[in-house]
Amino acid sequence: MKKLTSIIAIAISMSGTDIANAQSEQKKNQQNPFTLVYDDAITKNEKGKVNIHPVTYKLNGIKIAANVYTPAGYDTLKKYPAIVVAHPNGGVKEQTAGLYAQHLAEAGYITITADAAYQGASGGEPRHTDKPAFRTEDISGMADFISGYAGVDAKRLGALGICGGGGYTLKAAQSDKQLKAVATLSMFNSGEVRRNGFQNSQLGTIQERLREATDARTQEAAGGQIIYAGVASITDEEIAKTQTDLYREGYEYYYRTHAHPNSTFLYTKSSLLDLMAWDATAGIDLIIQPLLMMAGSKADTKYMTDEAFGKAINAKSKELFIIDGASHIQTYWKPAYVAQAVGKLIDFYQHHL
Repeated sequence: MKKLTSIIAIAISMSGTDIANAQSEQKKNQQNPFTLVYDDAITKNEKGKVNIHPVTYKLNGIKIAANVYTPAGYDTLKKYPAIVVAHPNGGVKEQTAGLYAQHLAEAGYITITADAAYQGASGGEPRHTDKPAFRTEDISGMADFISGYAGVDAKRLGALGICGGGGYTLKAAQSDKQLKAVATLSMFNSGEVRRNGFQNSQLGTIQERLREATDARTQEAAGGQIIYAGVASITDEEIAKTQTDLYREGYEYYYRTHAHPNSTFLYTKSSLLDLMAWDATAGIDLIIQPLLMMAGSKADTKYMTDEAFGKAINAKSKELFIIDGASHIQTYWKPAYVAQAVGKLIDFYQHHL
């Protein structure tokens, strides 16, 4: 009840414009039976075409909601390579993760994308918990599930992580050798940003923010109200005034053009205790699998891909692929940039799987 009270208080603060936009996006979601919000999404399953299969499974006692995409002409008696797709921070499986999963299925792969535990349609309390250990386990959990799916060749299993999902995919691949080929798109090192601030803008307040997170945890442990960090809603004027491309375009994507009712920028403030002590690149020398890292040339997050790529010294082979002209968020949806990324992914997986 306390969790609901907190969320209701946030919802009440929404402006009339926010509510109207949310209602418009909700109506669009209802037009797709699978609530997919990307362009050219599957609207019905048809024999002989790429199909989508909503599934659930348990991971450490928590129910995980996922979508499995199967290629055209899917035959359970045949063997297919498979890809696990990890969604961005704040995202859900019906947004860009689903778009890439569908495109890869069109290329002949069985793909899976799941809502992270504690987020989206998956279970777990408190809601919006965002701890790196859980997000990394989500990726291994997808790999476990899809390895046993009819028609999957578990020896040809790859991974794709987008934004925050990219950082967590790098971490999962360090130890989970089910993942035979590892790719990231617009990788976001959640620990580095939560600790240092975006583009190292909060180095002077690290200890202060850790104390605030500690206080939030203490309050939760005592049965008090859960404190949330992040953005619950935003006005058009506030979006326009946002200085960085990542956050301005991110607000437009998540709260306007590709909004989904299960997607939110909120996370429990106590999660910062884990996030701020974590880094996607710590131990990255354990990655021995082939590695592909992709980023837009104009992405203000590209520095994180560059840092991680330079530290991945033991990857069997590695390639940095730059999508010319793309910002971080544009790689999520803009057809020309998505086509470049998908084309590169297909070449990569065909060679290494």
